[in-house]
Amino acid sequence: MLLAIALAGVMIPQILLISFRKNLFDEQDERKIHKGVVPRLGGIAFMPVVFIVMALIVGFGEWIDPATVLKMMPHYVAPLAFAFCGILILYVVGLADDLIGIRYRAKFVAQLLCALLILCDGVWLDNLWGLFGVKEIEPAISWPLTILFTIFVVNAINLIDGIDGLASGLSACALAIYGYTFLTSGEYVYAVMSFATLGVLLPFFYYNVFGNVKRQKKIFMGDTGALTIGMMLVFLSIQLLHCTPVESGNAPALNMAVVAFSPLIVPCFDVVRVYMLRIRLGHNPFLPDRNHIHHYLLALGWSQRRAMISILAFSVTLSLLNNLLSRYVNINIILVFDIVVWTLLVTVLSAYRRNKAPEVTTQDNHLEFEKKNYFH
Repeated sequence: MLLAIALAGVMIPQILLISFRKNLFDEQDERKIHKGVVPRLGGIAFMPVVFIVMALIVGFGEWIDPATVLKMMPHYVAPLAFAFCGILILYVVGLADDLIGIRYRAKFVAQLLCALLILCDGVWLDNLWGLFGVKEIEPAISWPLTILFTIFVVNAINLIDGIDGLASGLSACALAIYGYTFLTSGEYVYAVMSFATLGVLLPFFYYNVFGNVKRQKKIFMGDTGALTIGMMLVFLSIQLLHCTPVESGNAPALNMAVVAFSPLIVPCFDVVRVYMLRIRLGHNPFLPDRNHIHHYLLALGWSQRRAMISILAFSVTLSLLNNLLSRYVNINIILVFDIVVWTLLVTVLSAYRRNKAPEVTTQDNHLEFEKKNYFH
């Protein structure tokens, strides 16, 4: 993680420098929240840094203890090779979209291809740990389920990236939980991948949230970053389902499905709610609006930073509470609990938003419908 922080800390300022020299930035208009010109190429640093860290760890590991590395490689080579191919594809697609823009159909085909790639070596949702009463799943069902899960999560991460620090913050929280769980489960390679990805997000978070626009120090992750991080979260969450749960003293073991899915609740629940709302109102579900959870908070007059911190705090609290409950409570009860909590939260925010609507009409005219609409 420290190595990733150092590498990203060097790369991101260089990306900023090149972006301004070549005028590669996200210009301000009536649909954008941010002020001034801000580059949207921060995600360029994500994949190279993670891959470099992984390669260096393997290289030095083989140098120090070749027998251990040689013993571990057969188990990890194929899954990581296919996953890295998928991540690279989305990285290139996201970069192309950030630079010249591409249609949503091309993105969908790329995501479908990436989902098929991770299926190539048995990385699929073949055990739901009792969710909906299902444990082991036959390949005929688990393969299409994995494809749907991949496309859904990648887009959920992409669409939640509407205010500074939100997508990177939610992803960082998920990666911290994943990394710790992999570490305690003895899956050190995936722990390295989790913490390396977390490490690259921390410098980006600093520049994204605290960067000064006037000093040309602020940057967005763009589709390059959102798609890349989304794919990494998909791969790591599925791998987490294959871990052996570790018991803590006399307490029962964790339910790995709860550990894997809880950090993704906010982006996933939010995109489902928004799509259902658009359909209910008779709108095109793929057209942007101001109905994401962060738009509700902004419409109440909250600052971007306050909204971001509140959503992150909610996500972390819910994830940790779910993990604790998973030792003693059935996973389906936890799911119902999460849905009820989320529904109450959105209902309260909707009520406050309607009551305050006359006061924020002018402010809403300057809110972006959705900073990065995947389906533009």
